[in-house]
Amino acid sequence: MAKFTNEQKMDAVIRYQSKSESVREIANSLGANQEVVRMWIKQAEYHGLAAFKKSYTSYTMQFKMDVLNNMNEMGISPNEAAVIFNISSPALIRTWRIKLNTVGLDALISKKKGRPSLKKKSSKPTKPTRTEDSTEALQAEIQRLRMENEYFKKVKCLSSKQRKITKKDKVKVIYELRQKYPVKALVAFAQIPRSTYYNVVKKLDQLDPDLDLKVEIQAIYDEHEGRYGYRRICDELANRQQKVNHKRVQRIMKELGLKCLVRMKKYKSYKGTIGKIASNILNRNFTSEVPNAKWVTDITEFKLCGEKLYLSPVLDLFNGEIITYTIGSRPTYSLVSEMLDQALERLPEDHQLLMHSDQGWHYQMKPYRTKLESRGIVQSMSRKGNCYDNSVMENFFGIMKSEFLYLKEFESLEYFKKELKRYIEYYNTKRMKAKFKMSPVEYRTHFNQAA
Repeated sequence: MAKFTNEQKMDAVIRYQSKSESVREIANSLGANQEVVRMWIKQAEYHGLAAFKKSYTSYTMQFKMDVLNNMNEMGISPNEAAVIFNISSPALIRTWRIKLNTVGLDALISKKKGRPSLKKKSSKPTKPTRTEDSTEALQAEIQRLRMENEYFKKVKCLSSKQRKITKKDKVKVIYELRQKYPVKALVAFAQIPRSTYYNVVKKLDQLDPDLDLKVEIQAIYDEHEGRYGYRRICDELANRQQKVNHKRVQRIMKELGLKCLVRMKKYKSYKGTIGKIASNILNRNFTSEVPNAKWVTDITEFKLCGEKLYLSPVLDLFNGEIITYTIGSRPTYSLVSEMLDQALERLPEDHQLLMHSDQGWHYQMKPYRTKLESRGIVQSMSRKGNCYDNSVMENFFGIMKSEFLYLKEFESLEYFKKELKRYIEYYNTKRMKAKFKMSPVEYRTHFNQAA
């Protein structure tokens, strides 16, 4: 890479600041890389044009270590560090880092340039060496360099995951090295007060105050097979007479690596108008004051073991309970017809009910409409191509696939059907709905008892 004089750098910055030329035009005129010109501009922003007036600088080992430590702590690149510390080239910083990792701290000690001068040997007796040059001082310096090297390597290992060195990380490293090196020297190099070090060490020796809560959260998470996020776990803890702030639960779950998994998609059964289309009477009014007043239904598709399965459930908008369902290998009318027959068995005679669906071809069929009319049931349909009109049913499919389908492996279709039955029973009787702070069946039972 070509070298540029300080005058060229200052001229480039002045041309950019005068807004007469762009970075690209300046770089092309100098035959320089655009990133290099941008670095000069940044240096001028940090330090002014005085940044380019310095002559050759010999950087001390301590300065080099400060630069590398700051890069590690702040997570900045060599280019950014070159700007902040006014270093002529980021390549220098990369060289320091390579030398430190391969050779150690000794490689960062600056060496005098040129050939050593040849002085005539004097016949006079040599003066005794100064204290700084004595063997003890040299050994102390070597010990200090070793300490700094070990400290830096250990801290780097601790901070490699989060790319940030915390005060707790520094204390842990000092605590490990305290048998080999004086604590006073270690805390001075780590730039933390001794009182802070001893205070953090004292806390490290204490038992984890969240230990019992962590066990409880882990148990709830495992019981629901990873389907609960921090909000539902927080509600479940409240049901168990443990009032815990949701932020604390979220923090603990992050520490334990617990996370709820989500995925979703749907099957579409719309084939145009092949029968009679009902009006959208429900009109997104998804609330119901009593059980069995508003039901919604739809069909979804599963792809398993190289085959397809279709699920047709009915959901009560009162409590989100799955009334019944049918499952088959083809989305035939009988799939919906059998579902409706099973659902109507649970409906009292002469009961006012609104049955809502999308405009799928099954729900346009005359036998389906006739069966509803015979029981005095009002039919409602979503508008064409508007999934939000039946969003509660769509939401159930998304939850069921996220919590059941995508979290398990199924060796056969029969095993899948068996596990699906177990999941829907869990969904109705055990899984807490955030809206009610209890399961759908519990909410219906509570309503009936209060009535």
